[in-house]
Amino acid sequence: MPETPFVDFKGVVAGYGGGDVLKGVDFSVAQGGVTCIVGPNGSGKSTLLKTVSGLVKPRLGEIWFKGQNLVGKSPREILKMGIVQVPQNHSLFREMTVEQNVELGAFLERDRKVIAARLERIRSMFPIVAERAKDKAGALSGGQQRLVEFARCLMLEPDLVVLDEPSMGLDPKTLRVMFATIKMMNDAGRTVLLVEQNARQALKLSHHGVVLENGRVRLSGTGSEVLNNPEIGALYLGGSLEEASHAASEKGQA
Repeated sequence: MPETPFVDFKGVVAGYGGGDVLKGVDFSVAQGGVTCIVGPNGSGKSTLLKTVSGLVKPRLGEIWFKGQNLVGKSPREILKMGIVQVPQNHSLFREMTVEQNVELGAFLERDRKVIAARLERIRSMFPIVAERAKDKAGALSGGQQRLVEFARCLMLEPDLVVLDEPSMGLDPKTLRVMFATIKMMNDAGRTVLLVEQNARQALKLSHHGVVLENGRVRLSGTGSEVLNNPEIGALYLGGSLEEASHAASEKGQA
């Protein structure tokens, strides 16, 4: 992976109203990899993703993407730069067909031949887009809708795909398909930045892991380093506070 950061957060402070949720976030995202952000509820994970897509304006700090500062740019400008976000809540138009929803992903592109060529590639990557093309999106299961949302976001051929809790509400079988699809998108050359509640599975897939706590980066490293950190694992990945205290004690004695 290249040493120059693809996305670089520098002292990002942001929030809502008069309160700061992010309190000076610093970390980088490498091009071509999968970066997973984990942490407890309220730590600022989703807020951080919204600063990338321009939905929340940082009060302080900078966010650099391919050498350009995103701060101050509108969501549409950021979209044109090659950043696409799939939100936590389902966002398909339920009364429109699957194919119509996917085509909407290329709304910034005016050349119908280009759109048709992209749609053909998407059909080969996502069989559900071809199989359920004429069905209304509202007739799909939650997991199927998520896959169609992934397909739609690729219609703009983004450089960075931002995913906010993509596994929310999915059953175990669909969860496996969803993570396999994220890997497929990454293998196809998309850099992926995601927040994920299923932290263990996501970190196994990720090249880089970031732990947020109270609006600050507590730990940053490879996915396996974050996954195997005993204190982080105990607090955020399904362990207990007793295990966390024991891990902290051992660390202090080392």
